[in-house]
Amino acid sequence: MTDAGEHPAEGVEGGLAGVVAAEITAALEETARALLPVSAVERVGDEFVWSSDGRRFAVQAGATASLRIGAEIGAAALRTPDVDGSPLGPDWVAFSPPTLEGQARDRLIAWFLAAHRRAAP
Repeated sequence: MTDAGEHPAEGVEGGLAGVVAAEITAALEETARALLPVSAVERVGDEFVWSSDGRRFAVQAGATASLRIGAEIGAAALRTPDVDGSPLGPDWVAFSPPTLEGQARDRLIAWFLAAHRRAAP
């Protein structure tokens, strides 16, 4: 999905945060492949940005995935572990799980899909 055979997990910071970052990348890439051709990922500095028809809906920076899930879903998401508001705007949440096991992976994928639906024209 990335340009020139580049894999988003390359170059992430080391340690546990690096492992979580690689797991987030893998989960988002796998999910995004099912959404092709309507989703794309590009590297912007140290971030990976997923978009649909030019509309950003997910941004990964290291072990944090920011997802544009909307204010209503976002309000509920903010009551779950490892979720904060995102500097990207009120429609976004920032998800920074310490591991991507069990429910954390499920939430990431569900929110990624919800964000993708919101980005649809």
